[in-house]
Amino acid sequence: MSDTEFEDFGQQIADACEAFLLGLQAISSEDDGGAYSGAAVPLLLLEVSQLLLAGARLGAQQDFHPATRYQPDVGPDPDLDAMRMRLADKLGELDTYAHNIEPYDPETVPAQISDDLTLIATDIANGLRHFRAGNVEEALWWWQFSYLASWGNNACGVLTALHAIVAHSRLDLDIEGESELVEEASAVLDVSGDGL
Repeated sequence: MSDTEFEDFGQQIADACEAFLLGLQAISSEDDGGAYSGAAVPLLLLEVSQLLLAGARLGAQQDFHPATRYQPDVGPDPDLDAMRMRLADKLGELDTYAHNIEPYDPETVPAQISDDLTLIATDIANGLRHFRAGNVEEALWWWQFSYLASWGNNACGVLTALHAIVAHSRLDLDIEGESELVEEASAVLDVSGDGL
């Protein structure tokens, strides 16, 4: 990867991380009338999907190596607890889901979407602080390492949970007049069967 490609790649990942953080703050702050109303869940699904694309790009790259053995201090982690609480309140009982941490082990553990989103945000914000300080190599190393070690797995679990919520909300709807249509179809099939 040339220096220009390296800088461009770093900027693309930084843009994806910034977009996720801004989107998460906006979704958590939006007043849409209470738990699971509005477009919060589908928008979270979109934000996590887009961030996972950036993560997959990091995972497909060669290993990045920081210039120094110890990570430079870029200040304290952001305080995202208020955002976490708003997300938990917005999601209500949908916040808790069964997360399979290791796909080759069938055991699941209870997890909270709001907690996992906050952990993801904390990880990518750390890399963003390195990037803004002008240390692209450290930022890319951190994003890649934390994607493979923590936030990638958390994002996959959250994505699965959000996808399930959206899928059930769209596919499990009772269709008006559905029972009558099923009865009519059954009657037609019974009539057809009698003639055979």
